[in-house]
Amino acid sequence: MADEDDKRDLARALRSPLTDGLAAAMPDPVVIVDMDGLAIVANTPARTLLPALRLGEPFVLALRTPDVIDAMRRVLAGGEAETALWSERVPIERLFEVCVAPLEAAPGALAGALMTLRDLTDHRRLERMRVDFIANASHELRTPLASMLGFIETLQGSAHDDARARDRFLAIMREQGRRMARLIDDLLSLSRIEQKQHVRPEAAVDLAQLARHVADTLAPLAREMDVEIRLDADDPVIVTGERDELLRVAENLIENAIKYGANQESPGADVVEIAVAGAGREGVLTVRDFGRGIAPEHLPRLTERFYRVDPGQSRAKNGTGLGLAIVKHILTRHRGRLAIASRLDHGSTFSAFVPLRLRP
Repeated sequence: MADEDDKRDLARALRSPLTDGLAAAMPDPVVIVDMDGLAIVANTPARTLLPALRLGEPFVLALRTPDVIDAMRRVLAGGEAETALWSERVPIERLFEVCVAPLEAAPGALAGALMTLRDLTDHRRLERMRVDFIANASHELRTPLASMLGFIETLQGSAHDDARARDRFLAIMREQGRRMARLIDDLLSLSRIEQKQHVRPEAAVDLAQLARHVADTLAPLAREMDVEIRLDADDPVIVTGERDELLRVAENLIENAIKYGANQESPGADVVEIAVAGAGREGVLTVRDFGRGIAPEHLPRLTERFYRVDPGQSRAKNGTGLGLAIVKHILTRHRGRLAIASRLDHGSTFSAFVPLRLRP
């Protein structure tokens, strides 16, 4: 009976306005359990995360993960603080690190355990992205490098005195070297943009003038590919941004439309339409082609690094697979967004939205 009274006294020591206030101030879900494993304190994030959690009831009824429950029991038995992982898949896939630490009502008087649940979902996702990025970048660099090394070995051997083979191999090696240079340039650009992701640009940029400049710059490429550029960007559209970065956005979207949007088998497919206008609080650069279009399953992944709808076509046209990832990061830095609409055999429309510059 005395033991039960002691447990109740220890539990009461944990339940206090100070304890409740500290738990409420924590941004992460926090639960305090007594020596019997009953939940006696829980903040709002914990109640939201664990709908089955009820004060005065066993914590195991709210979270049935064996690793977490075993860690809690060991701590309540006098063990040191522990951590365990808990993952859920419904309604969305999430991963949490559960830290279980002993709580003492007085020195040497174990009263319960403090359980803090830290969301690792974004951390795990970013880690996977980092690993995938390194693997993809290594592959993209290794392929042309292996090709160049192969040609060098051939030139040092059987083709050493063959002038025709030497010229052909050197031309291929030059193109592979340029491919690696383009990839490295894009990787460096992406890194620079990410480093200043939270620094918002403040300059005034005329989106219409910028679109006209890019259209003029890419006119030779359009003529080479027999593509007509139709431009509707007469009136100034002033946005807040960094000109060089927005220039990169326009170049990427328009060049992609010229290279990948043309489809000579469809009437009118050799046209790229560019329009700049104001829409509410945003300036919008719209680039539309009338080519083959993009299948729906590809659309959500177009801005992923190294993602290609047609890898062979992309590499054949000197694509690195990083262009739209760079566009997305630039627009995110500008507090803007990229919208993509496409239907097979009806072409694609890419729209870059950038906040208009507010007049003082």
